[in-house]
Amino acid sequence: MIQGSVQGVNKALNQDHYDAVGLGTAGQPLIMAVADGHGSAAHALSHFGSRFAVDLFVQQARLFATLAEPRGEARAPSLAWLMNYAQYTLPRQLVNAWQEKALGHWERTRSHAEPGRPPADRLVLYGSTLVGAVLTPRVFAAWQLGDGELTVVGDDGRVSAPLAPDEADLGDETESLCSPQAWLQVRTHWAPVTEPARAPRLVSLSTDGLSKSFASDAGFRQFMAGLDDRLSAEGAERVRAALPQWLTKASQHSGDDTTLVAAWHTATAQADAVDPAVDPAGMTDPYRSDE
Repeated sequence: MIQGSVQGVNKALNQDHYDAVGLGTAGQPLIMAVADGHGSAAHALSHFGSRFAVDLFVQQARLFATLAEPRGEARAPSLAWLMNYAQYTLPRQLVNAWQEKALGHWERTRSHAEPGRPPADRLVLYGSTLVGAVLTPRVFAAWQLGDGELTVVGDDGRVSAPLAPDEADLGDETESLCSPQAWLQVRTHWAPVTEPARAPRLVSLSTDGLSKSFASDAGFRQFMAGLDDRLSAEGAERVRAALPQWLTKASQHSGDDTTLVAAWHTATAQADAVDPAVDPAGMTDPYRSDE
């Protein structure tokens, strides 16, 4: 597992939050999440909103993993039932829990001298995006609301972004946990694991501070392919040591908080040589040019 976050240039606070735990086994499912608080004056408490989003997703993800891989004599539900739960039940439960958490926080911490706000306006203060994923021996599922990236490198080495929207958001507009009926805007990725060797060998979640530092989507995917190559060639420890430098450079290009969490499936990764053209340690060619 590699994970890290860097505060954006001239940012007063890092609005991102993240967590990553587990091994992808039945007893220790892999659970990963990143959230990006909106950070503008209208979303003055979004650093709390992103933390609530990650913490509550981890809770919901543990429940989902328990349903997918029940202990003891309990019978596992069908994949069709689990898919329905992933697509409809989990997003609604997550959004409702987040909104309840945000409203409760506002009530506990607001100044009594502050004018009252309707609930919808209170939620806007905490606005945040979210990307989360769960991997068990039986299923790989992921969810996204708003910007950010889920990147997957399959057992065949192919890089994909299964939750990328059909159309890019315009400007800084993005879906949010504070949006009305936000659960309807959650995108879901569903992929049963047919055999252990076919599980994703790299799963990465990142906030848009990373992808915005590249000149194109192709450059970002090239970076992710290079990350997979370097993990294969050098192992997680050296990549983990270099990660803060990469995130700092990305943040300097994008100007935004930049967060990455990634899990690498060592059992299926191939020990390929690193291509210097896509080596994440360089991070020059794929990036935007200031010229």
